[in-house]
Amino acid sequence: MTRIYDADTGEAIPVTVVEAGPCVVVQRKTVETDGYDAVQLGFEPVKHSKLNSPRLGHFLTKGMEPQRHLREFALLVGEELEPGAAVTVEMFQKGQYVEVAGITKGHGFQGGMKRYGFHGGPASHGSKVHRAPQSAGATDAQRVFPGKRGPGHMGAARRTQKRLKVVGVDGERNVLLIRGSVPGPNGGLLEIKHQGGARGGNR
Repeated sequence: MTRIYDADTGEAIPVTVVEAGPCVVVQRKTVETDGYDAVQLGFEPVKHSKLNSPRLGHFLTKGMEPQRHLREFALLVGEELEPGAAVTVEMFQKGQYVEVAGITKGHGFQGGMKRYGFHGGPASHGSKVHRAPQSAGATDAQRVFPGKRGPGHMGAARRTQKRLKVVGVDGERNVLLIRGSVPGPNGGLLEIKHQGGARGGNR
């Protein structure tokens, strides 16, 4: 993340710099052959030796260079993309809103205070219980009900951030400037779509 300045208002705008493509159309799925309309995009060229035989054959039978990442997107109404076509950052426009999906940062096993914001136990009078949650209890149902909040694995889950504004598009460097933060760590893979639509797949 960084910030840019609006020359008109003098406002400092927090933005995430995203390398968006170029992506290549690897496969076109249709209602006749697959039962639905979608397009499969590939991102980031990769050496042949880095892929197993089934994944490598998926590209070679189509006469394409292998790509490290594959993602599938529904097509907008009336949109047509043929295999081999390039999808670039220029499909987005400054001022439009997008939704960004990614895998959040993993935090491993965490306690209830960090994971859910529990207040903790008394800090005085020798309670000796400060960060641990209360007992799950075994007086009634004698089991823990599904969904009960407590210590456990935190993060590393798919999240979608909606209504993020595009504040800059750099076609020469394949870069999007998106206002605010996006899910995931630096270098993570993101899926970027038009708000309410479906397009893009980028880092």
